Amino acid sequence: MTESRGYPTSIGTTDADSITLLGRDLASELMGQVGFAELAFWLVAMRRPTEGELRVFEAVLVALADHGFTPSAIAARLTLTGAPESIQGALAAGLLGGGSRFLGVTEDCGGFLIDALAAHAAAGGPPPSEDADFDGVARTAIAKRRAAGGYVPGLGHPVHKVADPRTAVLIRIAAGSDQRGPHLRLFEAVGRVHPEQLGRTLPLNGAGVCGAALADLGFGADILRGFALLARTAGLLGHLAEERRRPIGQALYRDVELATDYDSPG
Repeated sequence: MTESRGYPTSIGTTDADSITLLGRDLASELMGQVGFAELAFWLVAMRRPTEGELRVFEAVLVALADHGFTPSAIAARLTLTGAPESIQGALAAGLLGGGSRFLGVTEDCGGFLIDALAAHAAAGGPPPSEDADFDGVARTAIAKRRAAGGYVPGLGHPVHKVADPRTAVLIRIAAGSDQRGPHLRLFEAVGRVHPEQLGRTLPLNGAGVCGAALADLGFGADILRGFALLARTAGLLGHLAEERRRPIGQALYRDVELATDYDSPG
């Protein structure tokens, strides 16, 4: 008799008569009683969020859902133009561009803040509590990142040159929900101290503040980009629905073709 290898999961299971998700009966205990954002939080954290946590989490998802004709939206629309029968391919095309410049900043900033606080603790520093304490941690983290030749994630935006309208709102929501923790406070400190080290003032961007907020909710850096992609999926689906109603993909392709200057390699 062959012994079962066993593939454990605590997410979900099914049988002929029921579907179980997170230890609850899907039909009778979750449907109509748990919102999608709450379920997404629960699936990852393996715990149900508090009311305050859910408010911040939903605000993060809304903040990251769409930002206009970004490369991800353009890629999704053009893919649908070429393969209108493949909405899954168009969605995937839009999500594949989530990297260091778009969407990935949420992960990069969250990781930067998590690492900075961990390094401070490892060096024997007491947990920061006052703004001046967080300013000191921020100065050290920025100096270390610059010495390594890297950029400080969460600073700057290609469109919002003075202030990203999402940043202050999310901080306010977190504070009002008792969720303004050490990562958000350190992110605010980065905003205060970076001009003295960079020689210029940059806005704290929305993707960065979302990373800080998610870190304060207890999520590790390695999962943060997934939430950004989850949020952007809704935005991309909206773009694809609009592309079916009012297509621009063919015109966009044609404009690029007409604007192309072929330069012979010879």
